[in-house]
Amino acid sequence: MPPPGGRLGPGYLTDEELKNKPKVTSALLKRIFSYLKPYTKQLCFVLAAILCSAVMTLLPSVLTGRIIDEGLIAKNMRALVLYIVLSFGVTLLANLIGILESYLNTWIAQHITFDMRNSMYAHLQKMSQRFFTTNNQGDIITRMTSDISGVQQIITNTLTSIISNAITLTVALVLMFRENWKLALVGIAVVPLFVIPTRSAGKRRWSITKESQACSDEINGILNETLSVSGQLLVKLFGMEQREYDRYEAVNRKMIGLNIKESMAGRWFRMALGTFTNIGPMLIYLVGGIIMMRFDDTVTVGQISVLVALLGKMYMPVNQLLNIQVDWIRSMAMFTRIFDYFDMKPEIENAPDAVTPESADGEVEFRNVRFYYDPEREILHDVSFKLKKGDCIAIVGPSGSGKSTLINLIPRLYDVIDGSVLFDGRDVRSLDLAFLRENIGIVSQETYLFNGTIRDNLLYAKPDATEDELIEACKQANIYEFIEKQETGLDTVVGNRGLKLSGGEKQRISIARILLKDPALMIFDEATSALDSISEQKIQDAIEPLIESRTSILIAHRLSTILAADEILVIKDGEIAERGTHQQLVGAGGVYTQLYETQFSKAAEPAKPDFDYSEGES
Repeated sequence: MPPPGGRLGPGYLTDEELKNKPKVTSALLKRIFSYLKPYTKQLCFVLAAILCSAVMTLLPSVLTGRIIDEGLIAKNMRALVLYIVLSFGVTLLANLIGILESYLNTWIAQHITFDMRNSMYAHLQKMSQRFFTTNNQGDIITRMTSDISGVQQIITNTLTSIISNAITLTVALVLMFRENWKLALVGIAVVPLFVIPTRSAGKRRWSITKESQACSDEINGILNETLSVSGQLLVKLFGMEQREYDRYEAVNRKMIGLNIKESMAGRWFRMALGTFTNIGPMLIYLVGGIIMMRFDDTVTVGQISVLVALLGKMYMPVNQLLNIQVDWIRSMAMFTRIFDYFDMKPEIENAPDAVTPESADGEVEFRNVRFYYDPEREILHDVSFKLKKGDCIAIVGPSGSGKSTLINLIPRLYDVIDGSVLFDGRDVRSLDLAFLRENIGIVSQETYLFNGTIRDNLLYAKPDATEDELIEACKQANIYEFIEKQETGLDTVVGNRGLKLSGGEKQRISIARILLKDPALMIFDEATSALDSISEQKIQDAIEPLIESRTSILIAHRLSTILAADEILVIKDGEIAERGTHQQLVGAGGVYTQLYETQFSKAAEPAKPDFDYSEGES
């Protein structure tokens, strides 16, 4: 539930908003208005439209005096009809200009948010993997959606409201003093009384709103916990349906009471505001009548009516300008949040002189590589090895030893802290990022499929792939037999994150996707860990020809996969503890021997291994 600032006058900022109130500097304002600069011409039209609309909206109030004095009291039918028609025409023209102003305003706001969304999306695409693993995903989405959408509200509401109300108030004051400065002063004297009910009701409503927000958070918490798949299962298994219902009912009842209180607080506010709104006109009638009857007979009924009408036109601008402080602060805070993201520098960028070779062999070399996410805990320390063209290296090691981190350095998902990673003899930091990643294919342990069809997910690797190429890739990944059985074949919808498929089916589609990409270097990070023994054998049959014909890296806990490698690197505590072939390492009595005895020797057994060192990779 939003704070009452926008509805009840001055309003109040939350404790968090008060604490984090942005510092409005000339640099911030200049940066904000830089987004308006491309639309300067349209903005000039908007300002002109606001000015014309404000003046024309007030003119009928002035013409009311002429209608009364020169038409009704003077019994002049021609003047009466003329001023009525003129008043109607001005009102109609003011409304038409208002529509034009609203259209231009919305057009500008939409185009500015369009520009900002595109810029933000392009900027976020350049951010490193660290950015997405350390920042809250919900916060990233909020910046892209709610915050930038809020910019539209700022332009169409806050900014326009300030200009429109300021112009309306100024014109109304000028016209009032032009008609009769004494009665104008009487009318203006009542305006400060608006602050009293506004602030009083605002405090009351804000107090209730804070309580309602806490109550709403509690309700949302109950719903998220008990209506989720896992939550509902737990409730049912423990027979807690009635307990959860009672808990929800109690909070829901409290929310109803708070909503009633808030609604009634608004009623009292409107009653007080209505009372003060009528005091001004009554005072003008009273003082104007006394002046007209006893002191100055040049004051006319029409003048008094004009002042009353203009005073009524002032009430809303005054009230909205009193509110504007809260809206202004929130607007500045929103822009500050957006600019915070824009100011984050991409950690991984192309070098100014980045090289794009004509082809790639996929050779990889690590030279004294050090890496950490946190300086207090080093993940890789002085790692050196070389993978030649056409060779295959298997990387094994206990959980958390840094195996997945090591392969993430090759496509520059992260950059080394010290040392260097070479791809075909060149430091990866000197290569064009698009070229580097185009020539590296990774089948990860956690398979991700987009919410679409199998075809859509395969074409992500090669948008121009033919039907025959898609089918051939699926056959090599041993998933085509499954696809053929589906009613819609390749056009079968996989669901959000591929939830309509089993883990093994998703993994095999992921492998088919990499086969379509056809990279120079193929990396399999636990590619068969999610498969049953039959599916694993099918994938193993597909992988073996690949690793024989091209450069590849395997991270696996299956003995059959490791045996196919030309060399095995054993990683422990971020270092290469052992290296060699299976025959060289199995009897050496080191880390590999321990892994073999606890895991690899049981690879053929259907039971889950006692020690899955690959789970929970860094």
